[in-house]
Amino acid sequence: METEVKQNIMGYEPIPRLIMKISLPLMLSMLIQALYNVVDSIFVARVSEASLTAVSLAFPLQNLMIAFGIGTAVGVNSYLARKLGERRHDEAEKAADNGIFLALVTWLLFALFGIFGTKPFLSLFTDDPELLKLSTQYAGICLIFSFGIFIDITAERIMQATGDSIHPMITQSLGAITNIILDPVFIFAFGMGVSGAAIATVIGQIVSMFAALYFLSRNKFVKLHFSFRHFRPSGRIIKEIYAVGVPTIIMNSVSTIMVSALNSILIAFSATAVSVLGVYFKLQSFIFMPVFGLQTGMIPIIAFNYGAKKKERMMKTLRVGLLISVIVMVVGFMIFQLLPQVLLSFFAASAEMDKIGVPALRIISLCFIPAAISISLTSLFQATGIGYASMIVSIVRQLVVLLPVASLLAATGILENVWFAFITAEGVGLTLSILFFIYVYRKKVRPIPASV
Repeated sequence: METEVKQNIMGYEPIPRLIMKISLPLMLSMLIQALYNVVDSIFVARVSEASLTAVSLAFPLQNLMIAFGIGTAVGVNSYLARKLGERRHDEAEKAADNGIFLALVTWLLFALFGIFGTKPFLSLFTDDPELLKLSTQYAGICLIFSFGIFIDITAERIMQATGDSIHPMITQSLGAITNIILDPVFIFAFGMGVSGAAIATVIGQIVSMFAALYFLSRNKFVKLHFSFRHFRPSGRIIKEIYAVGVPTIIMNSVSTIMVSALNSILIAFSATAVSVLGVYFKLQSFIFMPVFGLQTGMIPIIAFNYGAKKKERMMKTLRVGLLISVIVMVVGFMIFQLLPQVLLSFFAASAEMDKIGVPALRIISLCFIPAAISISLTSLFQATGIGYASMIVSIVRQLVVLLPVASLLAATGILENVWFAFITAEGVGLTLSILFFIYVYRKKVRPIPASV
């Protein structure tokens, strides 16, 4: 048994080294992914502030798309890693095939929404003809041609479940470099504005997709056997995937509702306030994405060792990951506290944006360190199949607490007060995460014999 487990590095490699080997490339990969989120905004901000606001209004739809892609892929990742830990390689390969199938189905749903639902959705948040036109153009292109991002995310998570984190980083890099090169070409040289930014983004995602499929085809642990003629989806495996995937989708999707609702609250103050919120989410992605990358690397390590009944390796992974997450967030907190004007200057910030943005960045960044703890704990929930715990924490934090508190603080008529809602929500989220950790530990981890 031990010899078979050792065929995969997640069963025997020392935990600190293993986390660095798997998660460091993922953290870099997530930083590269953050470029997707921020490069478009940096370039379109130089077209006009209206263009920046339009991209900010479209951000919740992009976020929803990514939520579905990552949620499904996390389900595939967790299930596949567990089956590898149980040495059931045939079952792991079936999970990979079903994951690609689900990515295609998800793309078709979002493409239809991109065609028929984008304008009605965005019209809920603005009646400004220019903003509606620009945001509809940007979001429509990103959704209709989103097959690249869905297949890419799934293929990357499949590779990560086998311990391969280098090739996902390469695929992300290729896509990001393509996007960065094409952004100024389409936006300025071709004069396409926000539409050009969207086109550059989807081309970058398609480049990543082809690279990810190529590397996955050469993976030594999992092979894809998916084909339109011979593939038959497995209801049993899809159910297992979505046992973790659906809560993750919901957990990430609530941020779409949250951002959309906050946009509605902030636009009553000014369009610039909406732009500031959009800029904040772009900037904080450079801090949060590495932590999410670390969490993504922790999930298959914990899941594999959960399947292999190695409790000590599970908990050591959680402890080391938590320490690294806090360190990253402390660095991010200091940057946001000391250099808010420098951060805003990347987006050609006006005097009004500086006036609103500087206190906003300083206040909201107070949430960074407690967020690191919550994010790290969710890796245990997802790896052991208790994904609903993460979902509940996310819903309570963003919908039950953040939005009502933001609405109450907005009623004071002082915009700066609204940002304090983030602190209240994160405090509640941390408390819930700790309570769920205690529950999951007692239910899933404690029963495992310590000597196995």
